[in-house]
Amino acid sequence: MTLKAADTGRVDAHQHFWRIARGDYHWMGDHVAPLLRDFGPEDLEPLLRRAGIGRTVLVQAAATEAETDYLLDIAAGTDYVAGVVGWLDMESDRFPERLEVYRANPYFVGLRPMLEGLEDAYILRPRVLENLGHVARSGLPFDILTFPRHLPHVLEALRQTPGLRAVVDHLSKPLIKDGTLDPWRADIAAIAAFPNVSCKVSGIVTEASADWSLEDLRPFVDHVVACFGPERLIFGSDWPVSTLAATYGEVVNAARTLLGGHFGPADMDRIFGGNAVDFYGLNRTR
Repeated sequence: MTLKAADTGRVDAHQHFWRIARGDYHWMGDHVAPLLRDFGPEDLEPLLRRAGIGRTVLVQAAATEAETDYLLDIAAGTDYVAGVVGWLDMESDRFPERLEVYRANPYFVGLRPMLEGLEDAYILRPRVLENLGHVARSGLPFDILTFPRHLPHVLEALRQTPGLRAVVDHLSKPLIKDGTLDPWRADIAAIAAFPNVSCKVSGIVTEASADWSLEDLRPFVDHVVACFGPERLIFGSDWPVSTLAATYGEVVNAARTLLGGHFGPADMDRIFGGNAVDFYGLNRTR
């Protein structure tokens, strides 16, 4: 699958593919019925063309190494996939060895445990913290997938893992539907105080009500803008999960509108491309 070279400056830093028959998507069920089908590169490519986006970061959706291998195979055969954020078992005593094996693959650009579905303080388990230290020393980016209740534990993990290069996915899924800003607001500000931590403007439409509007999203986006600034914000669509609430074009346009009220063209180029390239080292792949 190919896209025009002229489009490659813009990056969608958070999207998924899956093949249901693989059988390890344990979070899926009737509550996300529209997602219970295969989604592959041929489904996303026309949407990227329409939005003027040239490259993507493909993010794991299952907690298995088989998922990571599946995504890396897709990246190797899909021109627009610039990198993969995969999964490894952070409680394994073989984690350092497995980390080095996967880092040898140029498309393996990040790591994500699915913290949102785990015990709130999972990231503070001794073996997990030890292995998080290996991640920090390797320089590999770490995606933080959480709900707001996890953030105090994430803060402590960041304190105990100096130098970790991390990004908060989906603004940590604040309660947009209820308009609840606190205590999320203070915890996000505390996390933003770590200079190596960024934030993805992604996954917000699915946290809003079914009839969401830009005004529902605005206070949450405004807050991460104030906390992280243009240097540490990264756009991601969260497609196809986002299709539960919006089309691909609607997700892109919402982010452009909300962020465009704060930033000029140069900063918008960073948020919609350059920051992802730098954070994930995408120029080392394609």
